[in-house]
Amino acid sequence: QVQLVESGGGLVQAGGSLRLSCAASGRTFSSDVMGWFRQAPGKERDFVVAISWSVDSTYYADSVKGRFTISRDNAKNTVHLQMNSLKPEDAAVYYCAAGDVDVEGATHWDYWGQGTQVTVSS
Repeated sequence: QVQLVESGGGLVQAGGSLRLSCAASGRTFSSDVMGWFRQAPGKERDFVVAISWSVDSTYYADSVKGRFTISRDNAKNTVHLQMNSLKPEDAAVYYCAAGDVDVEGATHWDYWGQGTQVTVSS
């Protein structure tokens, strides 16, 4: 069983910064892609960013491009999300996810963390 543990959420003022972390554990962990999603109350869960372990490639949602940066620590099976210039609309529960890309090129998200709350005050 693979487990994902998020940390780093909290309360920040608009324009401020937070750094989220997600650590993957388990002897069966072999996911190639890790990423972040977010869900605000009453809204759908939205894609934020993803990064591939095997290829130096990243994918950002337009809403966070230029403000958020994803990075990885291969030795620790950990990814980080640096969030700068935070806006009230960024407030949500942020979920870490891990998965793989299939032969057709679609990402399958197999594992999810419990989420960490990010609150942005104006």
